Amino acid sequence: MDSLQIYANNSDEEDLSHQPSTPSADSSPPRLIPSKSAAPKVDDTMLALTAAEARQAQSRPIDPTQHVVAFNPTYDQLWAPTYGPAHPYAKDGIAQGMRNHKLGFVEDASIDSFVFDEQYNTFHKYGYAADPSGSNYIGDLDALQKNDAISVYNIPQNEQKKRKIEREKDEDEVDPTEIDNPATDVWLMKNKRSPWAGKKEGVQTELTEEQKKYAEEYAKKKEEKGHQGEKGEHVVDKTTFHGKEERDYQGRSWIAPPKDAKATNDHCYIPKRLVHTWSGHTKGVSAIRFFPKYGHLILSAGMDTKVKIWDVFNSGKCMRTYMGHSKAVRDISFCNDGTKFLTAGYDKNIKYWDTETGQVISTFSTGKIPYVVKLNPDEDKQNILLAGMSDKKIVQWDINTGQITQEYDQHLGAVNTITFVDNNRRFVTSSDDKSLRVWEFGIPVVIKYISEPHMHSMPSISLHPNTNWLAAQSLDNQILIYSTRERFQLNKKKRFAGHIVAGYACQVNFSPDGRFVMSGDGEGKCWFWDWKSCKVFRTLKCHEGVCIGCEWHPLEQSKVATCGWDGLIKYWD
Repeated sequence: MDSLQIYANNSDEEDLSHQPSTPSADSSPPRLIPSKSAAPKVDDTMLALTAAEARQAQSRPIDPTQHVVAFNPTYDQLWAPTYGPAHPYAKDGIAQGMRNHKLGFVEDASIDSFVFDEQYNTFHKYGYAADPSGSNYIGDLDALQKNDAISVYNIPQNEQKKRKIEREKDEDEVDPTEIDNPATDVWLMKNKRSPWAGKKEGVQTELTEEQKKYAEEYAKKKEEKGHQGEKGEHVVDKTTFHGKEERDYQGRSWIAPPKDAKATNDHCYIPKRLVHTWSGHTKGVSAIRFFPKYGHLILSAGMDTKVKIWDVFNSGKCMRTYMGHSKAVRDISFCNDGTKFLTAGYDKNIKYWDTETGQVISTFSTGKIPYVVKLNPDEDKQNILLAGMSDKKIVQWDINTGQITQEYDQHLGAVNTITFVDNNRRFVTSSDDKSLRVWEFGIPVVIKYISEPHMHSMPSISLHPNTNWLAAQSLDNQILIYSTRERFQLNKKKRFAGHIVAGYACQVNFSPDGRFVMSGDGEGKCWFWDWKSCKVFRTLKCHEGVCIGCEWHPLEQSKVATCGWDGLIKYWD
């Protein structure tokens, strides 16, 4: 406590000693005059902000979209890259005016490809390369000094001489016995003809008897296989007539249409009930076709290799069976008058049959599977056959001569359909390559190619009765409509959907008056849509399994035939 007291006294004394001495009477009083300025008071906040903004403008890059620059920019600012996030309207953040390439703005490089390769390889070998923006080098500078800044392409003279000496030295060290032995690499290097001749060539010796025999057998087998592949599988053609008599009491053929067969009215109606079932195929039915114009007979192609023709108007029985394929029949097509028809089978054969007698008139094959066959619909060109093949070609034959007269080879997948348009001057083909191609008949050059990213494969196409539209069954479960006019445009207003066809080549078809669109589906139903409104009109449960084909009767306006993979053909009214 005593020490604290002493400390307090000391501090009091110090304070007193620091106080200024009071002025004496003789000394003058202090003059405290406030400073004054004649300049008016100015608020300089805005001035500071403007100066800061100007400085900022000098340093920031110029927006490429602005049209006016309010100051003199520097060279660096003008050529600075575009910064910031992508512009919401200008693609890739670059204004349209600045683009000279679909991916943005491209400048020509001022470096030759040889120079670039030289520097690239030098960097990977030595670790240094010339900097393209200036005269200095980048990379390993120690290696640069050590190698006197040489590149891989300019090896100094002494290095070349050294390599030559080493090569000669290696050659001297080679064992002379190895040079004479053709099995060694040394002999190979010595006797090679070119940089690419790297095969070891043994001394040619005579074949033994056993080897000769094997070679002959192999050649023979290969030749046989080649012929078989060329022509398709050969089957004896047979036919069976199942009717009572081939000619009636008046001498008329069984295929002759009834005299009174004509259209009852012009108005088509949707069928409601099943009126008849034709069963005779032991496996699924892949296609059906009514007899042209009259529809008094219906032809069916079966997966049991048989083609059958059935009576529609009278007995409803099978009239004739045509057996000429060794595998399932894929497609069938009548000629204009119905007296002959074509069949295409998975045995790689196309056969041209006489409907009445069941005789095969001619057989065609390229050694590939035909997926679709069609005769030219013109009356004067009924001898021209078109077939879409599995090897991406459409092959054209002259039936009279049996010669291939044209090949249309542009598709990138198997050809699925052939549809004639524009008074048969053109035809449209679809393929597994998900495209449509339009051809001028007889000219193997595509005149219109339709392929969009959203398109799917179209395994069935049908022509509207007014010939202005094509209905294409798309494998994304919808039917698309294309115009047959010059541009073959997709009609975006017409789209028929609701059915499930993904994976199946279900046939699409029109009613004869064009008011209804119909199609089978993968669940055995037959769907009917109204052409004008695109609405589903009716669905019929037709088959167990897939309903693959559907045909509207050409004369009886409310009758429809369907076929399915259950082996049945059904007739609806």
